[in-house]
Amino acid sequence: MSERTAVLLMNVGSPDEPKIGAVWRYLTEFLNDKRVIDLPWLLRKFLVNFIIIPFRVRNSTKLYKLLWTEKGSPLIYHSFEMKQKLQAELGDDFEVFVAMRYQKPKYKRVICQIKEQGFKKLVLFPLYPHYAMSTTETTVVAVEQELKKQNVDLELKVVDQFYDHPKFLKAFAAQGQKYNPESFDHIIFSYHGLPNRHLEKSHPGITVEQCSCQNAMPEHGHHCYRATCYATSRLLSKELGIQPENYSVSFQSRLDNKWMEPFTDEVLLEKLNEGKKRILVFAPAFVTDCLETIIEIGDEYKEEFMEKGGEKLQLVESLNAEPAWIETMANLILNIKD
Repeated sequence: MSERTAVLLMNVGSPDEPKIGAVWRYLTEFLNDKRVIDLPWLLRKFLVNFIIIPFRVRNSTKLYKLLWTEKGSPLIYHSFEMKQKLQAELGDDFEVFVAMRYQKPKYKRVICQIKEQGFKKLVLFPLYPHYAMSTTETTVVAVEQELKKQNVDLELKVVDQFYDHPKFLKAFAAQGQKYNPESFDHIIFSYHGLPNRHLEKSHPGITVEQCSCQNAMPEHGHHCYRATCYATSRLLSKELGIQPENYSVSFQSRLDNKWMEPFTDEVLLEKLNEGKKRILVFAPAFVTDCLETIIEIGDEYKEEFMEKGGEKLQLVESLNAEPAWIETMANLILNIKD
């Protein structure tokens, strides 16, 4: 029996390699999750396995080939660097593990390791600043179910959303300050979008059009994704000294037009038409650089922006394994509430 506390860092995941077979396996596991595509079982199975994946897998594979480095997938190798540095920060009373919700490292195997080593305390750290059904919730539920399935007897604590944590805000602001935000014409805070129906589930009986929660600072523990994204933007802009008229909030990575608006690619072109030719983009929904930051914003959006007459589109890197982020993670773990 170990007196130390196990810490499990979990993110969404990545294909094992940038090849069609691996990407197909990843998308199959990811998109068949009922908390990611929350449609009735039969409709979800048909839509995902016979339409979405067959029509998207080749293009997705091309994008992963662009993303891949000699070290592999950035999301994976940054996560392991994060683990190593966090272990050093926390010391011998903790042992840090890394797992992905989908594909490798498989969370079921890591939980098996935690069980075999006899840990009696586990801190689960979902690496998502904002709570969402398709990220935090599915991660927590999956771990809880696996602990029960493997009959693991331990005390589980979960790090909640941390979008408003002062150290998280300072760490992300420091990443942006490297690029002198005042030298840009406009700032965009871009977040991963969600289907509108996901938002409506957090406000039963209220449509997306009727909801105005983005205009108020959420109470602690409030789980409206849109509200917390807008709150993050207000807090970060204050940390950076950016006036409200000089930044916009938008959402990326949509599958169709029934997702959160405004869309980042459209906002970029709107600002360009207003004469904003130099734009700095933050992606505060991601603590680790990945396909959505490096390729979607850093390549695809940038290419379109420049082709339409823009002068500069600069992506602010995610926190990855920056020392300020490692310190923030340790703080969140050491001060976790019961």
